[in-house]
Amino acid sequence: MFSQLSEQQMHVVRWILTIAWLSIIGSLLYDPWSAVLTEPSHPWSPLRLSDSCIEVQGKCLVEQPYPLATTLFWGAIVPASIFILLVFGHEAWRRICPLSFLSQIPRALGKQRQFKRENSNTGKVRYELAKVKSDSWLGRNYPYVQFGWLFIGLCGRILFFNADRLVLALWLLSTIGAAILVGYLYGGKSWCNYFCPMAPVQQIYSEPGGLLGSKAHTSDTPITQSMCRTTLPDGKEQSACVACQHPCIDIDAERSYWDRLSKPETAFIRYGYVGLVIGYFGYYYLYAGNWDYYFSGAWARQPDQLTSLLEPGFYLFGQVINVPKIVAVPLTLGISTAIGQRLGKSLENWLKVANRQRQIELAPDVIKHRIFTLCTFIIFNFFFIFGGRPLVQLMPIWGQYIYELSLVLLSTLWVYQTWHRSSDLYARENLASRFRKQLEKLQLNVKQLLEGRALSDLNTHEVYILAKVLPGFTREKRHTAYKGVVREALAEGYVNYSSSLEVLEQLRQELGITDDEHREVLEELGIEDPELLNPDRKRSLENQIRLTGYRKSIERLMLLQSQQDLTSTERNLDPNSSEINALRRQYSIDPQEEAWILSGISLEAGNLRRAEFLLAQLPDLIACYRGLNQPALHEYQAVLMLLQGSIHHKKELIIRTILEILVTLKDDRSAMSLAKQLGDLAPAVLLELLESENWHDRLHPEILESLTPLAGLSSTCAIDYSSEDILKSLAPLLDDRNPLIQSACLYIIAQLDRDRAQAIARNYSIIQNSSLLQEIVKILLSSSQERPSLTTFALLEKVVYLFNSDFFHRMHSETLIALSERAEVRTFTDNKVITEAGDTCRELLLLIEGNAHILFHLPDGEVRIEQLQLGQTLDELEVLAHSDSKNTIVATGDFTRILAVPVDAFDDLLDRDRDFSRRVLELESRQLQRFMGSLQSM
Repeated sequence: MFSQLSEQQMHVVRWILTIAWLSIIGSLLYDPWSAVLTEPSHPWSPLRLSDSCIEVQGKCLVEQPYPLATTLFWGAIVPASIFILLVFGHEAWRRICPLSFLSQIPRALGKQRQFKRENSNTGKVRYELAKVKSDSWLGRNYPYVQFGWLFIGLCGRILFFNADRLVLALWLLSTIGAAILVGYLYGGKSWCNYFCPMAPVQQIYSEPGGLLGSKAHTSDTPITQSMCRTTLPDGKEQSACVACQHPCIDIDAERSYWDRLSKPETAFIRYGYVGLVIGYFGYYYLYAGNWDYYFSGAWARQPDQLTSLLEPGFYLFGQVINVPKIVAVPLTLGISTAIGQRLGKSLENWLKVANRQRQIELAPDVIKHRIFTLCTFIIFNFFFIFGGRPLVQLMPIWGQYIYELSLVLLSTLWVYQTWHRSSDLYARENLASRFRKQLEKLQLNVKQLLEGRALSDLNTHEVYILAKVLPGFTREKRHTAYKGVVREALAEGYVNYSSSLEVLEQLRQELGITDDEHREVLEELGIEDPELLNPDRKRSLENQIRLTGYRKSIERLMLLQSQQDLTSTERNLDPNSSEINALRRQYSIDPQEEAWILSGISLEAGNLRRAEFLLAQLPDLIACYRGLNQPALHEYQAVLMLLQGSIHHKKELIIRTILEILVTLKDDRSAMSLAKQLGDLAPAVLLELLESENWHDRLHPEILESLTPLAGLSSTCAIDYSSEDILKSLAPLLDDRNPLIQSACLYIIAQLDRDRAQAIARNYSIIQNSSLLQEIVKILLSSSQERPSLTTFALLEKVVYLFNSDFFHRMHSETLIALSERAEVRTFTDNKVITEAGDTCRELLLLIEGNAHILFHLPDGEVRIEQLQLGQTLDELEVLAHSDSKNTIVATGDFTRILAVPVDAFDDLLDRDRDFSRRVLELESRQLQRFMGSLQSM
């Protein structure tokens, strides 16, 4: 709601509220007028003092006319802030908070603390905006610091400045001074995020979202909620985020909530706050011995507040308990905070145990979230039993009922909206929003299906349902859409290479994307944009927003420069100009980030940089490929084919991407050098692609000329590698995320150096994501064989033979492993019948060792005999049709081994894996075409 209001409008609102707040502080120091309204003899003022006795520790309080500042501040302004937080959310509070506004004065003046950084190699000096480091003491403990300030503030209210106007003014002014000082010392909203005592209160009432608050994760606008923003001269808004905190509540409050949910400080603050508030209001009763003292508001107008510090702090059952008030207040609030924290944790643990006993499937985070929701509901309504009550009681009785019912109704609606939220639902909505954006980019015709609705109007479930029934949403477009989601998620740090498989599982299930297809997407993205998978890059939504803000500022400067100099066609900026230096400081840009951003602005520079990065990957792949082709490994050819195929595929992807870049560079000088290096590194694969694809029509003639002389060259491979050289060349394959590649590589290493393989296996022993890798690790660590044979690894052997067969070649590793787990290896001796004509085909058969004959029974009664080839599959059509076998297969030789894949396993995968079904259909179509061709030739 408030996030949609322009920054110019909110700037005016902040100025009005800040001036009003400063005016109230001024009235605390000087106010000769408002006390008239509290005179007992005033004819109409509802604030006039009455003649009734307000007892405090058994004595009537002596009251005199008083200025209204303290009464209005505690009775109206503070309760209003709590109401705003629950109903309108943090985005409203952060955008109107005067203290947050004042903390930004140093930024507005350009006077903020900076660190000098000098490049030791170049001597270049740059200045970096100071920020609170996440691994610093403050970065780790700021929730306790903020709660500590809140605790001190509430104790201070009762002891020092509830009614003492001078002390309250000094407290507020010192708080303003502290906020401005923090704004100078640290960039961004560091005061709000790390110091402000109101921050814990804000989290409790406004997270995971206000009743009328917006949802950042489903928003179509790049500037969400209360994100730091600035207004450009043309009136447009731009992010001014400097990534001062991760995750940032101003960007996405609900994301911040789920991220902190399981942290111990969150539970401490939530439960402790409940106890603190109850203790705070309860102390007024413990001090005065009745509720009249609080509800009358006399505590906000006592002129002698400081004189009672050493007087008795408790009055119970008509008896004074002689504990000084200055001790009694922190003691009461401390004990109540500890009790609240303890009861909250006990309730949480009890509910977790009860759920397990009753076998209710609620995740611990869901239980905790619902307890937090109830705590917020209870303490919100408890607060408003007391908060503002001295002023509310001045209203007519019907007005008081409307006030109370409105609060209960609004808080109940908030609970209804919040109760069923969960981190899973948030993630599902987040991914659905990303997927919706990708569908919009595909420009599919969806109007006829949506009956006038737009894609942005669809909820989470409708988006996924639409994707399943949408005409024209082919496998390729599904792949493109998913790839776009993964690219965006990686860029924002929502996932990384390791976590993406798990985090995006829900989306893959909705779209029918397999784990292997996901790995293919990651591989493609790593080729297209290497920076996405660069572990050295700091990936987070906050950093992405920060860098985007800097990039847009640079683009704006370039645009202004081109408009001022109409004769220049170049868009270059002086890197040492005052404008660039100011932007660097504002967004805390380091040299690596600047180079990456500038390369993205300049398409040619970005493409060239990407091509050079890809080119640098080729030597390792070529070394791997050469290592796998050494004569010492030829006896393991079946396993080598797995690895060779993977490396060849990666080389093709890299070279194809570099060729695409060469197309964009045209006849640039750097393109010539790039083409020559490419030709020198991988002539064989390069020629293969040039001949099989239409690069001759797309590449610039001079680039093509640089490549075509290589046609006469052949790729040679040295065959004198030592075992150590081979092992070094294979090392990169161990980092491959495909379990098939890792397992095959580990097997080859075991043949060359068992001790090294076992050492690697021990590092992999905690990996639980692949049954294939688990088998390899377990056997290597338990086997005493010097060179364990392939038959020792039952699952790997079956996977290898399936991969090398014509029928299953290049099938996804996930599918191959699933089939292998249910397949069986059978051994036959000479003349044993493997399958007989007329038998129902219950298995797909694959010859993996030995010899076998196929006896074809012809219509004229004759029998034609054919030799079964290794790797050849039998009865594919019969298995698919569940029909009877037409031929007899007999083992010939003393030792014949057959791999049998059960038909039910085959059918299960056909049902679950659409890509597998498509590939099987393609394979069988080709076989039928060959069969029909052979009939025509006869």
